Amino acid sequence: MRFRKTTSPQQPLAQSALVLTGGGARAAYQVGVVKAISEWFPRNKGIPFDIISGTSAGAINGTALACYAANFRLGVKKIEWVWRHFETNKVYQSNLLRICQQLAINLLPSRLTNASQLPLAILDNSPLQQLLASLLDLSRIERNIDRGFIKAMSVSASSYATGNSVCFFQAEPEISDWYRVRRRGIRTKIGFEHLMASSALPMVFPASRIGKRFYGDGSIHQLAPLSPAIHLGARRILVIGTSDLPAAPPERMLAPPSAADIAGHLLDTIFSDSLRADLERLQRINNTLALLSKGEQQKIDLYPIQTHVINPTEDLKHLASPHYHRLPRSVRGLLKLMGVNPAANTALLSYLLFEKEYCQELIDLGYRDCMQQKEAILQFLLAS
Repeated sequence: MRFRKTTSPQQPLAQSALVLTGGGARAAYQVGVVKAISEWFPRNKGIPFDIISGTSAGAINGTALACYAANFRLGVKKIEWVWRHFETNKVYQSNLLRICQQLAINLLPSRLTNASQLPLAILDNSPLQQLLASLLDLSRIERNIDRGFIKAMSVSASSYATGNSVCFFQAEPEISDWYRVRRRGIRTKIGFEHLMASSALPMVFPASRIGKRFYGDGSIHQLAPLSPAIHLGARRILVIGTSDLPAAPPERMLAPPSAADIAGHLLDTIFSDSLRADLERLQRINNTLALLSKGEQQKIDLYPIQTHVINPTEDLKHLASPHYHRLPRSVRGLLKLMGVNPAANTALLSYLLFEKEYCQELIDLGYRDCMQQKEAILQFLLAS
């Protein structure tokens, strides 16, 4: 079932977009949401979005959906199977010897003279690239665009050379590169290097080289997370975030924050705050445009953009804590140095816990949350 609209040449196509934010292991929640949506439409039909835009772990989920855009439900089932059987060692090397080797590489004095050959990183995420290469046929993206199942897809990364947010995209021929302050869009064929770059958390995973430059996690410099979808032609955007309910602040701070507390706050900021600000900015623009006639909107080439956001309705820190013991012992030891333990109420664990039991809980939560909003989301998707 496709939702492409036929409009007059003077009107923009009412393209729908799916925006998937970053969030590490929290991105399993997105799988539950798209699983629910896939069940609302007939089998063997294409994805009900014209544009897919992803960042960090959301870029991996989005790329997988783009590869299976011709059969939405099948694609979701394949992605769900992977997340429901996830293990930490499928994302990064987790045995003690490899972690010690990786730390030693970054601490050796010779590291200073070999920076270009040995990107600074605490963990080695080469297992993730091997997993993606075994699961995804990226040539499917171009075929699905050519056959009209999707209009465009994008992966965002952060350039360490320029400090810009760079959107790498594949799309129909009429979409051109764009340049804005601290952000740009570059047409290319999406490769595994783009996925590794978009999900490369600074200091945690190594930067990925694309061309002559190195790139890191797409959420770092992404001041306008909705921008890629809008530049690719979106007029309606469904955002699946990974930001859980804000915890009630304590009446007083009993102890200074640990390294894990600080890291958790930084990840929350990277993955959530810019999206909230961008949504607020978009709403102000929509309110301003509502004061203009359609003719006046066309003159300035601006049109209202509808959004619907779905985020976890439960505290993911609390969901993650019972699964702490499932992490490999070596990873637990590393996290203990940062103040992470089963009793610590830190967000860091919820981002790094790539274990199937926790991921399954997130998938089920995403499914329930989406089902509770079924009527509103269906109305949003089918709007003309």
